[in-house]
Amino acid sequence: MASSPEDPVLERYFKGHKAAITSVGFSPNGKQLATASWDTFLMLWNFKPQARAFRYVGHKDVVTSVQFSPHGNLLASASRDRTVRLWIPDKRGKSSEFKAHTAPVRSVDFSTDGQLLATASEDKSIKVWNMYRQRFLYSLYRHTHWVRCAKFSPDGRLIVSCSEDKTVKIWDTTNKQCVNNFSDSVGFANFVDFNPNGTCIASAGSDHTVKIWDIRVNKLLQHYQVHNSGVNCLSFHPSGNFLITASSDGTLKILDLLEGRLIYTLQGHTGPVFTVSFSKNGELFSSGGADTQVLLWRTNFDDLRCKDLKRNLKRLHFDSPPHLLDIYPRTPHPHDGKTETVETTETIGKTPPEKGEEICGYFLNPSLMSPECSPTTMKKKTEDMSDFPSESQRSIPLAVTDALEHIMEQLHVLTQTVSILEQRLTLTEDKLKDCLENQQKLFSAIQQKS
Repeated sequence: MASSPEDPVLERYFKGHKAAITSVGFSPNGKQLATASWDTFLMLWNFKPQARAFRYVGHKDVVTSVQFSPHGNLLASASRDRTVRLWIPDKRGKSSEFKAHTAPVRSVDFSTDGQLLATASEDKSIKVWNMYRQRFLYSLYRHTHWVRCAKFSPDGRLIVSCSEDKTVKIWDTTNKQCVNNFSDSVGFANFVDFNPNGTCIASAGSDHTVKIWDIRVNKLLQHYQVHNSGVNCLSFHPSGNFLITASSDGTLKILDLLEGRLIYTLQGHTGPVFTVSFSKNGELFSSGGADTQVLLWRTNFDDLRCKDLKRNLKRLHFDSPPHLLDIYPRTPHPHDGKTETVETTETIGKTPPEKGEEICGYFLNPSLMSPECSPTTMKKKTEDMSDFPSESQRSIPLAVTDALEHIMEQLHVLTQTVSILEQRLTLTEDKLKDCLENQQKLFSAIQQKS
């Protein structure tokens, strides 16, 4: 049967990474795709026929996140090696590195104007950096466990973050304060993001759920239970009317947010899917996961349908659960065709050794999985893995809880102090640099006179 114009279609796939894909990001013009992997490399794929791909070498451990700057002139990447790198996305792939955190960095995100970069880390902090000078600006400390993701709002005035402390926090970038807090008693969010107009946030839960909150009225708008395993990533369609999710159950799901229902289940991967992203114009989306493949899909949503959908909140289902209509695409997704050629660009250092056995469990859930795991057993372990602690682990005496809360308050004061010291140290370094430059100019002037 011929597919309707609205059916997403698998357009092509890219093979070049040697381990699981952790992150994908389209260039602003939609002509390139950057991917990050457990194999410690970044790849830059070009969509033109016969165009070569480039491999960027520099990170010394798992690359956890990659994103193009809004102008497309930079690529930012985060790694388990505790650094962030900024790359020039061309065939040479030059990069600069800065030690961003004291623990693995889990995500990078540019502000819409490209001036700022937010990084989230397992050191429980979010840091914001000035991109023009690659300078640290400030830290956000309130999470009590690893921070997995941090994203700017479209207007840059807010940051949303999620942590394994089972909270999603919203921060004001002007006063550097946490202005909102959504907590969960079951699982934690692996990934969060704002919708295109900045009024809502969506979270991808380890408890298999997808939740959408209206941050203006602090209300849970929609709660989807469509996956059979943890949800690792999500991406809003530019219209704001659709959301795509990636899960460890091996599927991608497309949700119609105005109807409040599931409209597509896509089965293209042969293992857990860790990342998914729409292109800027929404015509394409890409996904990657444990099978080391990067899949490129054409959205094919009917243009008329997108225009006819009204963006009003009245049609959202506030109280009743969404009607789940699971429609599978009618077109087959064969994995044949030519594998893309890869041109290796060694930028900094030598190619690190293979780390498949060490890192394969890390991105699934580092706090729950053993570091010893092989690719052959990974799928089974993923299915058997529990995302939740046992009852015995949850039953903590009240006195201990109070003591821990007091300790956390004291730690918060300390971390705020450290943040202030970091900012002062940065200012001192900048002033010292200016002094040295002025001193050099004076020496030059004296030598010229003599």
